Amino acid sequence: MLSWDEFDKEDSEVATVKGANAGHATEANMDRLDNAGGAAAIEARAVTADDSAAVARAKAALNSLDVAEGLAELEGASARVAVDEKRMINCRADLNQLVPFKYDWAWQKYLDGCANHWMPQEVNMTADIALWKDPEGLTDDERRIVMRNLGFFSTADSLVANNLVLAVYRLITNPECRQYILRQAFEEAIHTHAYQYCIESLAMDEGEIFNMYHEIPSVAKKAAWGLKYTRSISDPKFETGTPDTDKELLRNLIAYYCVLEGIFFYCGFTQILSMGRRNKMTGVAEQFQYILRDESMHLNFGIDVINQIKIENPHLWDAEMKEEATQMILQGTQLEIEYARDTMPRGVLGMNAAMMEDYLKFIANRRLSQIGLKEEYPGTTNPFPWMSEIMDLKKEKNFFETRVIEYQTGGALSWD
Repeated sequence: MLSWDEFDKEDSEVATVKGANAGHATEANMDRLDNAGGAAAIEARAVTADDSAAVARAKAALNSLDVAEGLAELEGASARVAVDEKRMINCRADLNQLVPFKYDWAWQKYLDGCANHWMPQEVNMTADIALWKDPEGLTDDERRIVMRNLGFFSTADSLVANNLVLAVYRLITNPECRQYILRQAFEEAIHTHAYQYCIESLAMDEGEIFNMYHEIPSVAKKAAWGLKYTRSISDPKFETGTPDTDKELLRNLIAYYCVLEGIFFYCGFTQILSMGRRNKMTGVAEQFQYILRDESMHLNFGIDVINQIKIENPHLWDAEMKEEATQMILQGTQLEIEYARDTMPRGVLGMNAAMMEDYLKFIANRRLSQIGLKEEYPGTTNPFPWMSEIMDLKKEKNFFETRVIEYQTGGALSWD
């Protein structure tokens, strides 16, 4: 039987480490610990008289476990990863080795996302409920805007989350980027939760709202457009590694980051936040403000990923791919313009469809230039500069000033 007391005795064959290295284990002592630990682990698997038949079978089954077989699935797992070995796609280094970081910006975005954590229930919906129930509280145009946007967004973030979890996470081969993708996927769940919380609080017809992406043409077209870029890469058998498959992933990233999150969300966010600026539906607007800030980080992360893939794989960014990416952004812009006209057929909230069209063209120019493409709407300006201020965390007062001071996420947990 091994005794840890042996390690309290000084081994005359191993010199005590002194000076600058004092307190650090010597290589010889580490070897002794490794040997002792390995022997202790083996001894722990021995079947004892106290073991039930089920426990004995479990121990016996582990005797045939082939460690090498599991590690074989992790290409390069037998070696430590160097920074230069990391790549955004098609990396053969061990994906479980988070550090050393190659893309510090990805890790920083993960930390920023965690720092901005929030939950829908923290937002007071009392004033919204009273206003929504009051027949004179909102105009028909304003009610249409609230319902249309909750109808689109209630499923849009689920589509984004499905794409991340079922496709993108598996195909991005950089661990610090994967860490942010996990955070983003959780935030998409929070956003879907927020829309559900608004719908439930306002006692809306849940079937009507959650099925708008099937039933309302301007909503359905946006969902269908995004889904077509998910079909192939969500196939579990889909793999990158060829120019064609790498381009397919790149198309997906452009569709979801530059268009779905980078254009499709902006009309609705502007409309709802404009209501909040007029002291209407302030609870819904507050949640949309938090969501918009999350989405702004998602967008910036996606742009960085797309541009990094271009840097590492310049052969993918050929004339054909540039034209295709341009068309994707222009198509997305057109669909959002049509959505703006549908949700806002008349002027409302200090804006109209023509102003929104200018804003969306301004946003489209930004998306094009962010991935190195030519702007297609020259001279377009931003008619809603206050939207930029809302998205800039540095310009705002305390993000969570409406929270209770002693809020702690851990306070909701129950420990057995």
